[in-house]
Amino acid sequence: MKVTKAQAQANRAHVVETASQLFRERGYDGVGVADLMAAAGFTHGGFYKQFGSKTDLIAESTACGIARTVALTGGGVDPAAFVRLYVSREHRDGRGTGCTMAALGGDAARQPEAVRAAFAAGIESLLEALSAGGGADPDAARESRARALNMVSTALGAIILSRACPDDSPLADEILAVCRDALLGPLAGPR
Repeated sequence: MKVTKAQAQANRAHVVETASQLFRERGYDGVGVADLMAAAGFTHGGFYKQFGSKTDLIAESTACGIARTVALTGGGVDPAAFVRLYVSREHRDGRGTGCTMAALGGDAARQPEAVRAAFAAGIESLLEALSAGGGADPDAARESRARALNMVSTALGAIILSRACPDDSPLADEILAVCRDALLGPLAGPR
């Protein structure tokens, strides 16, 4: 039975979503094509009808996963709300559903340029969403972008370091609390 074009697109999207979650859980090298396709409910042979290579899927699933993180900003979410949601134990513990950048940033550094380009584009999107408010003044725009870059870097580092500790470790929670407070302090404004 022939698959419709719409069904083929839906199947591809399902494979990308499945890959995005599995890669966040196990890393890029921790998931084989056969396991990935089985998890998505398809045969191994169908992979190459949809993707040229595993690297192509990695790049596409990376872009998909990062787009989900950017979507948390809702096109201009309050930075304090973003920090509270991102630098949390729930996010830390949700490896498969959490941020692709936190789960796979170290792996991405060893991937082909297409994957690193997907990361760079995603980081740029997140910075743009979080640095709104610079306006036409170039100095204010640079300062807003620098604040957003510091926020993203600190938040990512907090999740990565906290995940590196045992789950119930007091240090894991301390890392999150200290970094979250450091990020939220300047966002509270003058007292």
